[in-house]
Amino acid sequence: MARETPAERAQIIPPRAGLLHVVDAAGYSLAGLRRLLAETAARLELLGALLVAVGFVWHGAAAWHWLAAGVLFALVLAAEALNTAIEVLTDRISPEWSQTAKEAKDLGSFAVGVLLVATGGFVGLVLAGLI
Repeated sequence: MARETPAERAQIIPPRAGLLHVVDAAGYSLAGLRRLLAETAARLELLGALLVAVGFVWHGAAAWHWLAAGVLFALVLAAEALNTAIEVLTDRISPEWSQTAKEAKDLGSFAVGVLLVATGGFVGLVLAGLI
């Protein structure tokens, strides 16, 4: 009897419906979070959020400051996740150096950088008492 190859064993499983679809999607999101936490940049961004929280407590920031900072940090992490996905896919598709791969990675990094600057600017204004 012949052995199955990994490709023959691999099957595309159709998505489940209803509540089970939501459960599956939550599992995929948690797996993505675990993968994201393997990235040094994401861990540093979370550390930054913790330091900002300490600064906000010390400063007595208003509720809307907390809400806005929370949204901004969530956007930073979302951009970081997309940037990581771009890097993983780019490395898989183009393991050798290429200008196109470099540009894709640079653009992902730029997106994260823009959000970090916006978040830092907002936090700076709050902590300086300007808003």
